[in-house]
Amino acid sequence: MSAASVERPYGERPLIAEANLLMDRLPGYRVEIIGGQLLVSPPPDGPHAVALTDLMLPFMTAGLHGPGSKVVQGIGLWLPVGTEDYAIPDLSLVDADYEDHYIENNCYDPVCFRLVLEVTSGNWRTDLKTKVAAYAEAKIPVYVIVDRKHERLHVLTDPVDGDYAGHRFHSPGAQVTLPDSIGAKVTLDVAEILAAGRPKPARDDD
Repeated sequence: MSAASVERPYGERPLIAEANLLMDRLPGYRVEIIGGQLLVSPPPDGPHAVALTDLMLPFMTAGLHGPGSKVVQGIGLWLPVGTEDYAIPDLSLVDADYEDHYIENNCYDPVCFRLVLEVTSGNWRTDLKTKVAAYAEAKIPVYVIVDRKHERLHVLTDPVDGDYAGHRFHSPGAQVTLPDSIGAKVTLDVAEILAAGRPKPARDDD
């Protein structure tokens, strides 16, 4: 059962008020509240965006962006770990009726999320540690991390007691088939995804 949709005055939500103020002041930045802490991420680089687009394609080819589910970027996920906590995954697979599970502040109940995915940037520790606990606590069935820092793909499954019982990482060369629970067969080519997200080396103009 999803939580009731209740839009509270910002005066009763001081952290959310601050988060929204930051987003107004810093267009393009992502502001989240996890564990009662404000997390501010700068706009992603170009390869990050390309990797995300490439990642959407196998989900869409598998028919997951249709009448039963939707593939969406930047949708708010309400977290049960705090009174104002929410995250904004890079990519999510949600049930098609996700709008019926609206909670507040443009965020939706985790019950309608089948999968969340993050592509790491400079704040990679957040994706590899902080969000693992947050998404597990929210009972998100599958969490995928494109780890550009360490050149591998993580697939986390079976959330239990604030952690994932299943955690496998895959190196370039692997073909990774995601769990059937997402609703269709989706296989990811680790080398292709990492190559898409890899920034070009800085040019030496000397």
